[in-house]
Amino acid sequence: MKLSPRYEGPPIITIQGQFDDCAEPVRRQRRRFETMLTGLSSQQWSTPSRCDGWSVHDVVAHLVGVNSFWAMSVHAGISATPTRVLANFDPAATPPLMVEPMRSLPSDELLAQFISTNTQFLDALADLDEQQWSATAESPAGHVSVRMLTYHALWDSWIHERDVALPLGIEAGVYDDEIACCLRYAAAISPGLALSNSAIEPGKFSVHSKQPDMEFTLIVTDAVDITNSVAHDTVALEGDAVELIESLSIRTPLPMSAPKPWRELLTGLALAFDSSI
Repeated sequence: MKLSPRYEGPPIITIQGQFDDCAEPVRRQRRRFETMLTGLSSQQWSTPSRCDGWSVHDVVAHLVGVNSFWAMSVHAGISATPTRVLANFDPAATPPLMVEPMRSLPSDELLAQFISTNTQFLDALADLDEQQWSATAESPAGHVSVRMLTYHALWDSWIHERDVALPLGIEAGVYDDEIACCLRYAAAISPGLALSNSAIEPGKFSVHSKQPDMEFTLIVTDAVDITNSVAHDTVALEGDAVELIESLSIRTPLPMSAPKPWRELLTGLALAFDSSI
């Protein structure tokens, strides 16, 4: 399904917190991923990942292209000229077309491109002030703050790190600040994408996680807003934080205890990637 990013009106996703709360997590995660890939054998680069039909090599090739977009979007945003290149982008059909011509690239050359594009993206984020973190930039959800773009970029790479690591039997990095960012964004992105394409039922939803212990509220109206307080009249989702991120990212099923309204929130992400919940 093609995306319908929201370019007009208020941002479709907001998350309460410090303006640069994602800066260190996104830097650490990128550099850790690079280190893991540097130690892989040629056979491991050819190993199937968790992404259907994609090898480890394919996942990294995808991230090279995504990194270039992130860097471009940040620069355009802080220059007050946010892009609109993702209008009608198909997240299920287009990435494979971008990956295909890179399959013949030797793994060492692909890794060098991955490291280079990581650096371009991280350099774009370096030394931003509070106003620049709030600047409008383009993400798959539409025009959001540079901070929200960085949330998306961290969540996306964090999940793909696990898509590569887990089939190889490698332990993926687990840091509380990365999990905190990824869990919040994983909860927000699916209803955000759904709102971009059609109206969904408004409501208040809460998350209560362990390892780390977290609580926050998802308020769905004509946008998705995450607050750190938890009201009593919410539909609650509970579980281990990493497992919840996996489920909300449609990598594993939601816990059996997950209420039906939470399952319905995942339709946006499922439709965008032609996946089943």
